[in-house]
Amino acid sequence: MVALSLQPGLKQGEDVAQVRTTTRLKSILARRNAALLPGAANALFARIVEDLGFEACYVTGAGIANMHLGAPDIGLTTLAEIVDHVAAMADAVAIPLLVDADTGFGNALNVIRTVTMLERAGAAGIQLEDQVFPKRCGHFDGKEVVPLPEMLGKVRAAVDARRDRDFQIVARTDARSSLGLDAALERAHAMIEAGADATFVEAPTSHEEIARILTELPAPQIVNIVFGGRTPEVPQPELAKMGAGAALYANAALQAAIKGAQEVLGALKRDGSLADVAGRLASFEERQRVLRKGRFDAAEARYRPKP
Repeated sequence: MVALSLQPGLKQGEDVAQVRTTTRLKSILARRNAALLPGAANALFARIVEDLGFEACYVTGAGIANMHLGAPDIGLTTLAEIVDHVAAMADAVAIPLLVDADTGFGNALNVIRTVTMLERAGAAGIQLEDQVFPKRCGHFDGKEVVPLPEMLGKVRAAVDARRDRDFQIVARTDARSSLGLDAALERAHAMIEAGADATFVEAPTSHEEIARILTELPAPQIVNIVFGGRTPEVPQPELAKMGAGAALYANAALQAAIKGAQEVLGALKRDGSLADVAGRLASFEERQRVLRKGRFDAAEARYRPKP
């Protein structure tokens, strides 16, 4: 019999409650073995992440701004746009999605709506940050943070708003750049006390700072590795020994896609042919495999009118 679900990883008749993505994400972070967390900006990238065997996927706000708007990460995306992307990605994959929710798109009341909408769309958790709106990429200059009491109110609102108690609230602080590491650690401690399940100290600038973060904070930690950014790349095995909850590579796929598109389309413009860059292209068959065309074909055959 053909399975009715087009979503990978779920079998017909399986109890969905036993494979809740929220519970799986909570377990992944709690292991503290620096689970690799690639970012995806759309459902196609999420499919690739899942197809390669990663346990979870990060929905990158910067990536959505870059790919959907053709704009930098400077706070231009809306909640509705993020929700639409998350819903499409949750339909395309069965792995947990940790969603970049920026500043919660407003005050504590906006955070309540943000959690409600993203949980309903299929997110397994959100990342909420303490930047002043409009926020900007954590590795840009000129970041400012809101007063700590304001951020703690947002964290408490997020915790209260979730329906599934395993829905992960990851509180991020960008205070390292403007106030220093000690202030960032103080903020992260307060966010944990306010109910955050995990924290994320953005843009540490050395191996020693990463070690302090992972040693001094009691909740699981997200370490964000940005290629070309301010944080040095510490190999995943080393982060695992240090007890990181996840090693985040939010925009590795996006940066690879930009480079690959530039090279392939540059060759097409130069040569009028793809002959010299054929090895950089997925085959037609591989493209359809990643997109699970066989599942759709099977469903179409099942429901085709009988002659």
